[in-house]
Amino acid sequence: MSETGCRIDVWLWRARFAKTRTLAAVMVERGAVRLTHHGVQTRLDKAARPVHVGDVLVFALGGRLMVLTVAALGERRGPAEEARALYSLSGPEI
Repeated sequence: MSETGCRIDVWLWRARFAKTRTLAAVMVERGAVRLTHHGVQTRLDKAARPVHVGDVLVFALGGRLMVLTVAALGERRGPAEEARALYSLSGPEI
């Protein structure tokens, strides 16, 4: 992808919401991730869909609903503190 976008499965893996890219892709392909980009919300269906800085993601993880804003795309899957810098929680975790 470009510097302005990143595949959603790669981003979820880098941000440590999925243990592997394959698990991240499965999560996306089963329709468990919603993306809001420029005010338009879409239920993602393909792991290759791009995510951009400023997009809002909504998905269930561990029985909780996560609402977060993409703060950075990341260069690699790094340690936990590096992963936490890739997003900010936008709403309450339910």
